Amino acid sequence: MFTSLSPGAIGVSVASLEEGLRLAARHGFAGYHFSIAEAVQLGADHVRELCDETGVRLSAFGFPVEFRQGEQDLEQSLAALASQAAVAADVGVRRTATWISPASNELTFEENFAFHVERLRPAAEILDDHGIHLGLEYVGPLKSRENSKHTFIHSMDQMAELCAAVGPRVGFLLDAWHWYTAGEDSTHLQRLNPEQVVDVHVNDAPDMSVDAQIDSQRELPGATGVIDIVTFLTALKRIGYDGPVMAEPFSTTVKEMSAEDACQATARALMSVWGEAGL
Repeated sequence: MFTSLSPGAIGVSVASLEEGLRLAARHGFAGYHFSIAEAVQLGADHVRELCDETGVRLSAFGFPVEFRQGEQDLEQSLAALASQAAVAADVGVRRTATWISPASNELTFEENFAFHVERLRPAAEILDDHGIHLGLEYVGPLKSRENSKHTFIHSMDQMAELCAAVGPRVGFLLDAWHWYTAGEDSTHLQRLNPEQVVDVHVNDAPDMSVDAQIDSQRELPGATGVIDIVTFLTALKRIGYDGPVMAEPFSTTVKEMSAEDACQATARALMSVWGEAGL
């Protein structure tokens, strides 16, 4: 496993891939979550040069397919995916990920499942042609679905069914927050094989009951101890996961910091739990 910086996840804006890579390098991150659209514009050769100069590897890119939108947006983004995947593969990146809404006011569970398979399978097949894995993130908090008419996937077991139905190289974006709010433990992680885990997010939770947790109100990993991040990371280590781990705290305190301070605080938090987990 290795630490990775995603500036947007800590409320930091960067003007370019180069700026982001240099920011990651200054604060000791081994990897960087990047925009595939920018990488395509820059070209694979230039992207590799930037990584070589900074000593930071590219970790994963945000899933660029507009599967939640209308047919036209979906088709346009699918049409661009092959060239994007080719560039990603050319610079050594084999991971992309997105999240799945845990509820709907329009679609029943069965209808929503079929909708996601229909929308995601063509993208998964294109990614598979380039050796790229797609990670899907379930959203665990009760409050993220309790006011909707129909619930949808909100646990690891449910997401495993969707991954299998979507197709090749489709696995999990595992987030410690959703693992905790779904009421899961180390046994859920230990039955996975490393190829099923595409990307990993870590964070902590405010000191309140699990059913009261609000998705947008989190903390840096290790800040409160509510989430057993050591158990989470140790279980991933035991199954042989060797990919990126990024912090996604959604913390107002971190967002109000300067870019340098936010990165420093995030790096310190990651290194602290890294040490506790013996990584």
